[in-house]
Parts: sequence; structure tokens; C-alpha cells
Amino acid sequence: MAFIHRRPSWAISEALATPEHIFLNRRSILAGMGLGLAAAALPRSARAEEADPTADLYPAKPNAAYKLDRPLTPEEINANYNNFYEYGTYKEIAASAQMLKTRPWEVQIGGLVDKPMTLAIDDLIRKFPLETRLYRHRCVEAWSMTIPWSGFPLKALVAMASPKADAKFIRFETFLDPVMAPGQNDFVYPWPYVEGVTIEEAALDLPFLVTGAYDKPLAKQFGAPLRLALPWKYGFKSIKSIRKIDFVAEQPVGLWEAIQPSEYGFWANVNPEVPHPRWSQAKERVLATGELVPTQLFNGYAAEVGQLYAGKDPAKLYM
Repeated sequence: MAFIHRRPSWAISEALATPEHIFLNRRSILAGMGLGLAAAALPRSARAEEADPTADLYPAKPNAAYKLDRPLTPEEINANYNNFYEYGTYKEIAASAQMLKTRPWEVQIGGLVDKPMTLAIDDLIRKFPLETRLYRHRCVEAWSMTIPWSGFPLKALVAMASPKADAKFIRFETFLDPVMAPGQNDFVYPWPYVEGVTIEEAALDLPFLVTGAYDKPLAKQFGAPLRLALPWKYGFKSIKSIRKIDFVAEQPVGLWEAIQPSEYGFWANVNPEVPHPRWSQAKERVLATGELVPTQLFNGYAAEVGQLYAGKDPAKLYM
């Protein structure tokens, strides 16, 4: 089936783009106002901590091995600037995302494993010791943020599932509910959202299954109740609101790769020297400050992941 590629809401003409000096001045004004406008935009249900069966697990113990070389992005900024196409193609989807019902919620773990299982989300979360890690996040749209994710390493879940020898990839799938998520009524996208990683990538310590942020359970617009964080890859790889985790022999095709494989490939590793077909990836705009800074290879995580990709097709690694 062929899919029509619709120009996303953020892909505006260069002639319509806000000049950089005006953008940076606007950010300075907001910062001087104590982020008041951003906080006002956040819905009451997102500003106040909602009752959550796992709330007693937060704040999770910090993992000191994961540090940042730039300030943490304020929660008021991160909670009001999100991609969540199930609820719209605009960034200010926090209010719309409150339609997401996170209980009851089950996660199915299956495919080529010795121990297939279906777990209620609260049981799954309590199976693993939670920790907090400070991670970078780099969007393919050339903006970036930093965030304190709480959760557990993906490799811990892999060990629990006990994959078979012929499992080469992990396929993640989110929910499918067009009533709860009106964006899924858009026929352009091959719902539900799917993404994948290799077994070798999942064996690293860096891939993180996220259950919380900012010392509390994960907000809905962040992809509650369970999302993936792959900080060396572009953000579209870090799938939200996971329902299914399958161990498979064939390489999964992600939602964005299915729509436009020449722009959104399987690997999607961050590289400043490989541009997106429609814009440069050499620099990134930091949320909250508006500062334009150089992009780092593998988003600054080359020491942790670079060795995995030796010998692979360099033309595809950074799509």
C-alpha cells in the first residue's frame, strides 16, 4: 500500500521562518518572565500530579553515571513542546494528550522468546528497580532538550523475556484506539506507531524504558505509561505509550520509515555531517534558551555506542 507524504506542520517554507534574532529575543523575554507563559499553557491535569498506582516509586534513585554538559530543560518547557501525532501534528498537544487513558494498561511481550507474557503496567514497572538518568534528546527536526528520565534499562527486560537465538530485532508497538486518540483517524499514517532496534543495541546499557520524568510518573504527553529513550538516535525512534514488545527475526519497519524511507531510516543515528534531505543537521536549537549549538556525533554518546556500527553501511546509519 502506498502512503501519501503530507508535509508536516513544522516543515514551513524558509521564507516564512522567524528570523533567528527575533526567535532568540522572544526566548529571552519568556525566560525573564519565569516561564510564566509556558506554565499557563500547561493543562491543569498535567500541572498537578495525578493519582498513579506507582507514584510511591518516585523520585527514583539518580544514576550518577549519566550526567549532562548543559542545563536541564525546565519541565514547563518540555511538557508543552511535544511530538505525539496520535493527538495532532502540532507541538502544543499537552491538553489533547490528556485523552490518553493509561489504566488499565497491559504490555504484551512475545515473539521469539522463551517466556512470552502479558503484564499489567503497574506489575511490569514494579519488577525492576527504577533509577533516574539525565539524558539528551535530539529531534530530527533539529531541536534538542535535556530531561531527567526515570525507568529501567531495556536490557533488563530482554533478560527477563529470554529471547531465542534467532531473535535479531525488537519490535515495539503502541496502542491503536482512534476514539481515544483522534490523530489515528488520519489515513496518511500507517497506525499503530511501530519502531525497532537490534538485539545488539538493546544489549547496551544506554537504551532506557521510561516510566517517569521530573521525579514523578510519566506525563501523558511524554508517552505514558511506558516509552523508550534512545538518546543517540533521532527522537522519532523513541516510541511512546508502548503496548507490545516482540522479539523478531526480520528488521521492523517504523511508521516514519514506512511513509518516507528516503528521509527516515531504520538506524537514525545522530550525525551532524549527514543532512536530512530537506535541512541541515549540523546544528540544533536548544529548547528554553533558543541557543544554536553544534550537533555532536551520536548526540554525544559515541563512546557508548560507536563500536556497534563498525562495518555497517555508513550511508544508511544516519538516515
